[in-house]
Amino acid sequence: MLCRFATAGRSSAKLVAPLGCLVSRQKHTLPDLPYDYAALEPHINAEIMQLHHSKHHATYVNNLNVAEEKYKEALAKGDVTAQVSLQPALKFNGGGHINHSIFWTNLSPNGGGEPKGELMEAIKRDFGSFANFKEKLTTVSVGVQGSGWGWLGYNKEQGRLQIAACANQDPLQGTTGLIPLLGIDVWEHAYYLQYKNVRPDYLKAIWNVINWENVSSRYASCKK
Repeated sequence: MLCRFATAGRSSAKLVAPLGCLVSRQKHTLPDLPYDYAALEPHINAEIMQLHHSKHHATYVNNLNVAEEKYKEALAKGDVTAQVSLQPALKFNGGGHINHSIFWTNLSPNGGGEPKGELMEAIKRDFGSFANFKEKLTTVSVGVQGSGWGWLGYNKEQGRLQIAACANQDPLQGTTGLIPLLGIDVWEHAYYLQYKNVRPDYLKAIWNVINWENVSSRYASCKK
């Protein structure tokens, strides 16, 4: 069963935290961004951010609420066929909500550069150097066929960082078991208005606004 993920407002940078499941669900809401739409310019322009957040993410939230309500009704009726048929909508829209709630916090107008502390040491340990890590995640993200995401995740069982790609809106943890630390959205709606079909240019630019403080905080939390 898909669990509900809470979203915080402008006062909190941590937008994703597991709470309850459909049994005692509340409606999901679109999280406020912790910065203005134009704050990431020139790397990601205001028009992209406005459409990406207020239209695309909002659609995932709305559709997830509809799918969960139908699922709740199907549960009450014991309609297993309906429950099964709703799984793709729950996965797609739930994943879209989870992924984007992480994505907004992974970006910052004061971002860029390199991480520090434990995260940097882990990157050096698992990838050899920050430059190697950056190249690997960029290559994986460029190589996503169609729409999807490039991820830096944490393998809790092995105690190491891993890079992975997910298709469409598949959530990283739900499909690979890796705990998401840094996600890069490579759907065309994330960059097309500014970078057209040149995904590598978008990926080169996005490193200038990566919020390493947030990624480091996520890494510290998942190790506990």
